[in-house]
Amino acid sequence: PVRTPAIAPCTTLLPRSIRTRRINMSSAMSATRVFAAAPANATKLGARKAVSSGKPYVAGKSVTRGRRSVVSNAASSAPDLDINTKIFEKELVDVAGEGEYIVRGGRHLFEKLPEALAGINTIGVIGWGSQAPAQGQNFRDSLKEAGMDVKVCVGLRPSSKSNDEARECGFTEEDGTLGETFDIIAKSDLVMLLISDAAQAKMYPRILAAMKPGSTLGLSHGFLLGVMQSDGETFREDINVVLVAPKGMGPSVRRLYEQGKDVGGSGINASFAVHQDATGNATDIALGWSIAIGSPFTFATTLESEYRSDIFGERGILLGGVHGIVESLYRRYTKQGMTPTDAFKNTVECITGPITKTISTKGIKAVYEMVPDKKEFMKAYAASYMPCKDILYECYEEVESKNEIRSVVMACERFDTFPMGKVGTSSMWAVGETVRAERVEEDIPVNSFTAGVYCACMMAQIDTLREKGHSYSEVCNESVIEAVDSLNPYMHAKGLAFMVDNCSYTARLGSRKWAPRFDYNLEQQAYVAVDTDAKADPELEQKFLNNPAHIAIANCCALRPSVDISVKFGVGSARDVTDEKFKMGDKATADAK
Repeated sequence: PVRTPAIAPCTTLLPRSIRTRRINMSSAMSATRVFAAAPANATKLGARKAVSSGKPYVAGKSVTRGRRSVVSNAASSAPDLDINTKIFEKELVDVAGEGEYIVRGGRHLFEKLPEALAGINTIGVIGWGSQAPAQGQNFRDSLKEAGMDVKVCVGLRPSSKSNDEARECGFTEEDGTLGETFDIIAKSDLVMLLISDAAQAKMYPRILAAMKPGSTLGLSHGFLLGVMQSDGETFREDINVVLVAPKGMGPSVRRLYEQGKDVGGSGINASFAVHQDATGNATDIALGWSIAIGSPFTFATTLESEYRSDIFGERGILLGGVHGIVESLYRRYTKQGMTPTDAFKNTVECITGPITKTISTKGIKAVYEMVPDKKEFMKAYAASYMPCKDILYECYEEVESKNEIRSVVMACERFDTFPMGKVGTSSMWAVGETVRAERVEEDIPVNSFTAGVYCACMMAQIDTLREKGHSYSEVCNESVIEAVDSLNPYMHAKGLAFMVDNCSYTARLGSRKWAPRFDYNLEQQAYVAVDTDAKADPELEQKFLNNPAHIAIANCCALRPSVDISVKFGVGSARDVTDEKFKMGDKATADAK
């Protein structure tokens, strides 16, 4: 068990008896009516309950601001997790009948960064993988805009090839912003540990030992907690341990931040957690970090809940699931007589084009409403839902038991002998290059069967996470928003490999491992059921149409600004995964980027 420090964490589990009172507040991008904070006499952080049974408050009416209309239930339960910030404004929003606290971001809040980051003079960004270039550059730019002289430094192995890229992004030895990993850790007040998960698993005893007393360990993934729990270890009691986890891969975090310089508040949503608060201000350090990297809104979670939903999600619809879906459908359609070009358009292009845009702006149910053949959609949905959910339940429980964490660590240990194989190399992806070159967005077809399969997998993932006790904010971000606003646009721009391999090693390994499972179950079970006219569960259609997740998705999507990502490739952004120098996994890289 993880030892609880003497000072209670600032993200706390609220007792069921707390009531909230309504107040009126204004916000430039408010999506729901805002409510008063609950009293601060909360219990220590504990396991999240599936559904809070707190006493209800009366929710506000539907509000339309920005690009989406938010629909609220008449009543909502009290939140499980409080956000005990002393600097930023927290809001209690109604998400499909459940209350959740959030903190909004935006560049207008940069003026509060000096107070939130008081006592922090040096920020160490350790690593240079998917997240580090984005978060390091975003943080540096925000601090400059806030007029602060806090130094953002990158820590890498002297032999790492990533040093050259860090220099191109403005981090140099001459000004002290680029140095050896442990030198940077030792002098940093906030250590943003963004090396690979496998490297964290191997190096955490030395990393923790190198940190200054009273400093803050910042994580963007709860993976390390799972490793330490398996090892029977705990964090040092004299440091803060916080998490800020953007709900998108690093290149999206950077690109939307850059676009946000013209459109205020643009960015990728993030979850945050305070696992350990030794100094009494860990919450505001974490929220300052989240706002500085451009999060439009930040919601509360725990390290354990984050790593379960994150590792699971990327193996599901975010990466592995969508890969298995398009491969299986492409083969099916070509066997049925479609040309390779039409099969690609009716699978990949259909999903990354009109389906993605519709879900992003209107939600999953709107896909059903727009398809030309609703009967065909529902036939595919009903046949695919349980085969996908079967895999998703297995995957979640593999993560929950920490088997999947051990699998990642062992895979990285084999990198010297077995580096990751390429993805996106089958014949369909060669066809895709031609299709993209000749693409006319308005002509991309909406295939009802493809839509049904994709929505079935996404809804099965949503239902799995809800049944496992995750909040709607976490569910919607890990299963929907990250897919349509961060990841799918990269596959739309340059294909599967550019989406998968611009993610972390943990995500890349998981996608490769689980995509074939979705491919197999769909072909061997779902499509056979369709072709043999097997009787489908008659309740599945109504469960889909009436799922409260549709309200939650609408509410969560409304909390981000109306900015669609403009995909960018280059130094400090998405990498060219076809380059011979691109890292496909080696033991040195896994140890520390």
